Parts: sequence; structure tokens; C-alpha cells
Amino acid sequence: MSHPTEDRLRRLYASFAGGNLAGFLAGCTDDVTFTVPGDTAGSGVFTKDSFVEWITGVIGMTGGTFREDVLDVLANDEHGVLLLHHAFDRDGRPRAYGTVGRATGQPARVRGGVGPTRLSAPASRVRRVHHDLVSPE
Repeated sequence: MSHPTEDRLRRLYASFAGGNLAGFLAGCTDDVTFTVPGDTAGSGVFTKDSFVEWITGVIGMTGGTFREDVLDVLANDEHGVLLLHHAFDRDGRPRAYGTVGRATGQPARVRGGVGPTRLSAPASRVRRVHHDLVSPE
């Protein structure tokens, strides 16, 4: 039996993978932040207000080929960790890498990010998401 936080995270990421950005963001708090480390065109810290423009730009750079697959979700009342695989074509070349999304929360909300984490079940909204590059392929 899966944990309620795992189920919620899987549903949110399925919305994103299906192109339902509004549905994905509906599961986020108004002050959600998305942190993408590195020094690339897609790196930075993005808010709920800037997410759609940012991710649309990222997808545009890949000619619409960007996809994110959830490999596994580990979750409990305090944390959620998503093992993800990103793949896309850019400049005529396929690219792929693994990433880890960390989610943390507060009562009735899920947050993801760096630093202290806290989540009280049932978590229902993403607060911050932080992705760490695992290994480029």
C-alpha cells in the first residue's frame, strides 16, 4: 500500500507529464518555488507565476520533445522524493539525465526544496520543488 503523499505526488507529476500545467500548478501553493540547479538556460529559481513561461521556454528549446518520467516515489509524512528521468532532443541530438525531486511540506500541503523539511499528512499541495542532477547519459 502506498503512502498518501506518494499518491499525490504521482498524480501531480502525471498531470505535468500529460501537459496539464494548470492541473499541476493547482496542486501547488501560491508561493511554490521550483529550483533547477546548474548553469544552463533552464537553471534558476522559478515561482508559480513564472513557471509556465519558464517551462514553455524549456520545452520550446527541445522542439517539444522534453519529457519527464517518474521512476519511483518515496514518501512519508515528512518527505517526498521523486526519482525522475528527463529526456529530450536539442540541436539534433538526444539528451537524457536522471534527477531527484525533493518535496517537503506543512500541514495539508507538500513542499519541495533544500533545507529543513516538514510535511503533515494528508499533504495536498506542492510548496517547493528542487531537482538535483543525478547523472547525465
